[in-house]
Amino acid sequence: MALSKIDTEIEQVDQEKYLRQATSYYQPLEKPLKYGPEVNSLSDLVAALHREFESNYVNIEMVNHLMLSYKSNPREWRKYAKFDRYTYTRNLVDAGNGKFNLLILCWGEGHGSSVHDHADSHCFMKMLKGDLREKRYEYPNRSARDNGRSHHPDGEIDSRELVEIGETPIAVNDVAYINDNLGLHRVENPSHSDTSVSLHLYCPPFDTCSVFQDNLKKTTAKVTFWSKYGVRTKQNEQ
Repeated sequence: MALSKIDTEIEQVDQEKYLRQATSYYQPLEKPLKYGPEVNSLSDLVAALHREFESNYVNIEMVNHLMLSYKSNPREWRKYAKFDRYTYTRNLVDAGNGKFNLLILCWGEGHGSSVHDHADSHCFMKMLKGDLREKRYEYPNRSARDNGRSHHPDGEIDSRELVEIGETPIAVNDVAYINDNLGLHRVENPSHSDTSVSLHLYCPPFDTCSVFQDNLKKTTAKVTFWSKYGVRTKQNEQ
């Protein structure tokens, strides 16, 4: 194996380790940094994110700033916004050279996600159109949130352990943030007459996450893309 390839793989592992460790202490910004760079378009955002992720020690606060600074422009993101009649969709905008994923999620009227985690990654969620509602829950069976309640084997959990800890509306250009140390969440479009569109950044990217069904059992779910770069994916390419 070429030395350059080995060095790249080591760098990738180190960055992933750093990003996952950062979930234990990072607290999100409420507004853009006063002296941070401007983001005037979606292409500006993508380029700026690539620059930030060139370093092993990603400045998560700057990533947060960039997501806050971008202002929704439907002419820029419309080509990525693919809807499905029956479920919300995950549409890949940029794969981030394997260091992050930038996606547009499209939510039909009343569509919502399951209660899920984020595989020890950072999740930034920016509203582009409409409104979403986030319900947040304590993460059961996680030592930092273990308050002495009993746990069941084989992924099953006591229904009392899936405790709702907050509900937040997310309006256009707002940015929500979550990681597993802050809890689980469920996201839904509360409107039964309007669609919603949101922009999500995950770092490091992940292929699977844990889903909590009916407050009783934790299962592993594969993460797929409804489209990539504006083109519908085939079943075996998702």
